[in-house]
Amino acid sequence: MIRIALALLALLAMPAVAQERRPSHCIALADATPGLEYVQLAAYGAPLERNTVRLSYIDHSMFLLETPGGLTAVTDYTGFIGNLDLIPDVATMNNAHDTHWTAFPDPDIPHVLEGWARNGQPADHYVDLGEMLVRNVPTDTRGRAGAVRKAGNSIFVFEVAGLCIGHLGHLHHEPDPGQYAALGRLDVVMAPVDGGLTLDLPTMIRVLQRLRSSVVIPMHWFSEYSLQRFLEGMENDFAILRPGDSSIEVSLRGLPSRPTVVVLEPAFLRPPED
Repeated sequence: MIRIALALLALLAMPAVAQERRPSHCIALADATPGLEYVQLAAYGAPLERNTVRLSYIDHSMFLLETPGGLTAVTDYTGFIGNLDLIPDVATMNNAHDTHWTAFPDPDIPHVLEGWARNGQPADHYVDLGEMLVRNVPTDTRGRAGAVRKAGNSIFVFEVAGLCIGHLGHLHHEPDPGQYAALGRLDVVMAPVDGGLTLDLPTMIRVLQRLRSSVVIPMHWFSEYSLQRFLEGMENDFAILRPGDSSIEVSLRGLPSRPTVVVLEPAFLRPPED
């Protein structure tokens, strides 16, 4: 009860823009406790059990999320996800670099969510699709010559099947207390671990230690060397799992009791029958 009271006080102390954010079960259930100790390997397009989400690592910072009801979302969408005709319901994008967005998203995508500010106004997304809710928390990015680009990035949060799944995008700084509070509990987080173009590795590791997500999926790693540097920094506090696949299935009841880094191998999508 003390922890819940402190969380509520933190929310009340947030800036006015954060207080006006719409309801989120990630914040309301910040003390939820996971249960069993496994994640399951998966394949794109296969049927999903109830209250289970499939995450497929496509490339760089691009992931596909699939729900049992057939909803799909692609993160940091660049316009090409593989050799198949899939129009996602949601495509999120960040534009710190051209490998995280496209200026020409498929016009048939119902919800294309830009993660950067327009005309000085931070991106503010709250897309409720019933089975899945997608929202964002803006963060700043580095501009040219050391300048700060206000709200140049978004951490997108996908609330689905009782899970809170966060994609940190092209994160350039540690979230401030208000941003941490707006994120709430993240059961699964996709984190850039290159250690240079985004956050430096010590700061990224500190962020992930604070989030204490049950599953951390590294992304935005340019070589085995940069990935291993990240894993070495995490291995004291997190279990390390490398299943050798590009997809996993996660559920609230199936989250590991010890926080775990799950390394997925990027692979463009193919039709399920291939």
